[in-house]
Amino acid sequence: MDFLRAHQLDIMLYMSGVCGILALMSLMPKFLSRKRRSLLAIMEVASMLLLNFDRLSYIYRGNTTDFGGVMVRFANGMTYFLTILIPLLVNYFIWDLYQNEGGMKIKPKRLFICEILFAIGTILIIITQFTGLYYSFDSSNLYHRSPYNFISYIIPFAVIFIQESLLIQYRDRLNRGLFIALTISIALPTVASVIQYLSYGVSLTSITMVAVVIVFFIYTLYALGDEVGKARTREINFYKEAQEKEAELFVETTEALANAIDAKDSYTSGHSMRVALLSKEIAEEAGLSDEECDQVYFSALLHDVGKIGVRDEVIRKPDKLTDEEFANIKQHPVLGYQILSSIRQSPYLSVGAHYHHERYDGSGYPEGLKGEEIPVIARIIAVADAYDAMTSSRSYRDALSKQKVREEIANGMGKQFDPKFASILLTMIDDGTVDMLLKV
Repeated sequence: MDFLRAHQLDIMLYMSGVCGILALMSLMPKFLSRKRRSLLAIMEVASMLLLNFDRLSYIYRGNTTDFGGVMVRFANGMTYFLTILIPLLVNYFIWDLYQNEGGMKIKPKRLFICEILFAIGTILIIITQFTGLYYSFDSSNLYHRSPYNFISYIIPFAVIFIQESLLIQYRDRLNRGLFIALTISIALPTVASVIQYLSYGVSLTSITMVAVVIVFFIYTLYALGDEVGKARTREINFYKEAQEKEAELFVETTEALANAIDAKDSYTSGHSMRVALLSKEIAEEAGLSDEECDQVYFSALLHDVGKIGVRDEVIRKPDKLTDEEFANIKQHPVLGYQILSSIRQSPYLSVGAHYHHERYDGSGYPEGLKGEEIPVIARIIAVADAYDAMTSSRSYRDALSKQKVREEIANGMGKQFDPKFASILLTMIDDGTVDMLLKV
């Protein structure tokens, strides 16, 4: 205590500077509400003034000049006033917390009582300046407590007691860390006041009260940072859910469109889905990335979308097509490209539709691309498409045997099909992967 008594003016000066800096910093965080920023800034300014007026009361104590007499009386009056003003500001701070963090709609009556006690305390301080109710000064301009000085402690004690009772009753409305910090911080000035009352000449109450306000500022930023982190997490989860729903909608829409395409011909029912599953499996066996495999799958689902523009009688014709009808059929890759190329966020969708009838030897259509000029997606789909076409019944023929299909694919390696992907498909046929995949 002797150390504090000897150095308290320096401590006050240092803490006063801290409060001034924090007052400016309180106005900066835009993520705080304007009310919260203003309240924190006012608390810091009030704390800074309290420390400076308390220092002045010690500095001018015993100064018998007229100026010294005015300063010591004014400084002591302001110190007493600010000592009850800060608990009032804490009162507003608590209400702001309960409104925003606690979701409280109606202001508790106990907080109004604290405001009334502040008004009474202010009146008593004014009376003291004329009657010496709390303190007086002798001819040497030295401060002396009056017998009724204890009254000046009753009002801050009462305010703190009311605030503590409110915090305890509504502790569930605040997070546990904030509740504990507020409860301890508000209680500390009470302990300090008792010590100060028993130890004359030590401004422990002012120093402790200011320390509490500084803690309020620091904890507010910490708690807000925590809330910002939680909000960020909620935002990320929201976007993840939105992306998942968007992806699910994309899958459902794509599959529905594929089913609508297949519905043009009863013989091709499920064709697009089977080609998509088979294409994705070939892509996986070829070592493509998960993203690339998904692109192959969705592109394969829509590889026949251009058939929407082909006449139904041509698609369902049981006999050999005329040259004109075949020319009409050969337009479906171009039509598919025109339809899907408008989906700019997923440009890969149009690749399968556009190039799945290109041949590895360059004799395909619509552009006669050769070898690796043909996009990978289209080369994979071409093999899967041919397999399903041969293993499915058509209006003009029955499904080919598995052995015959295998021979056709083997014979088409390097001619109709990319040897690499055709070889993968042959292995899948031999080891039963195709049967399990398509549930044959």
